[in-house]
Amino acid sequence: MKMIGLIGGMSFESSAVYYRLVNEAVRERLGGLASAEVLMHSVNFEEIVTLQKAGRWDDAARRLGDVAAGLERGGAACVLICTNTMHLVADSVAKRIGVPLIHIIDETAEALKAAGARRPLLLATRYTMEHGFYADRMRARGVEVMVPDAEDRTATHDIIFSELCAGHVLDTSRKRMISIIEKAREAGADSVILGCTEICLLLDPAHLPLPGFDSTAIHARAAVDFALGHRPVIEKRTVAA
Repeated sequence: MKMIGLIGGMSFESSAVYYRLVNEAVRERLGGLASAEVLMHSVNFEEIVTLQKAGRWDDAARRLGDVAAGLERGGAACVLICTNTMHLVADSVAKRIGVPLIHIIDETAEALKAAGARRPLLLATRYTMEHGFYADRMRARGVEVMVPDAEDRTATHDIIFSELCAGHVLDTSRKRMISIIEKAREAGADSVILGCTEICLLLDPAHLPLPGFDSTAIHARAAVDFALGHRPVIEKRTVAA
């Protein structure tokens, strides 16, 4: 079994979900008391949020790149950034390591395509919905994402940061999110991406107005597939100087 490296803490609420999902999957596949070989570096989310708000993405990339390099030195055979938003800097982070960075957008796109979904609604932070990196990478893989209108994007962003990242799961917010999904279905969406790793705390992808794809669960499964040798080995990248 290969060791999985997790860059967590963004927020720690979803990082705990990653840890549970990865270990549950290993136990399910190997049986008995099997658990995953995991190395996690959990960062101070307040520090990362400050960089996000200031638009200091290069500084954020350096910070996560340092963490990724440390995980590799610690024996990690792959690295996951345990948040959708910070995949905005995933390419920069990947250049800092010589082991695969398992990309949450790529894995989610493959899950959508396997299910025949091509026009998903993306529910995520404002950064993920508006910066273009997510939609562009999905489009390159044959998936055209929809995003909510401006008012609903603000509501979704606020629910994530003000509630879910702080451990607050509210029925009123669940109803609001479901209404956003219903609106997207009427506009032609064929599925919905839970594109923030905390949204699974609020919404069950199996009980939504559209077929749901939980990026957290998809990402965690991909890590376990890699660790157990059930997916092709990704060619190692050259470590940046």
